[in-house]
Amino acid sequence: MKITPQIYSEMTKQASPKSNSKVNVSVAFAVGGLICVIGQIIISAFERMGFDKTDAGTWTSIILVGASSIMTGTGMYQKIAKHAGAGTLVPITGFSNAISSSAIEAKSEGLVMGVGTKIFTIAGPVILYGCTASVIYGIIYYLTG
Repeated sequence: MKITPQIYSEMTKQASPKSNSKVNVSVAFAVGGLICVIGQIIISAFERMGFDKTDAGTWTSIILVGASSIMTGTGMYQKIAKHAGAGTLVPITGFSNAISSSAIEAKSEGLVMGVGTKIFTIAGPVILYGCTASVIYGIIYYLTG
């Protein structure tokens, strides 16, 4: 039997689980918002301890990245992401999860040829294009400003 694009599309619709977009978007929004609220609470706590805004933000980033990496390593992040979906993609925690996941998957291949070469498989393009875009924007800003 030859599978046409139309037949394949119909097979995909039948095999795909039904999703409730309203619920999924609401849960993702709530979880993403909760992550941001936790970050704000940490920043506020550091500011109350006498840290300036920059240092408080730096320590908050370190704590969120560390917590996300630990949660990825223990499997907790994946359980949350299963229900929260895109809500767990808050930039700093999602980025940490992407790097940690790659490192965990490549662990069996060794530290150099496994973890060392594959840790940025997912996050590498983000770093590459983010840095490239920032250089281009910086040049444009310099020339026009």
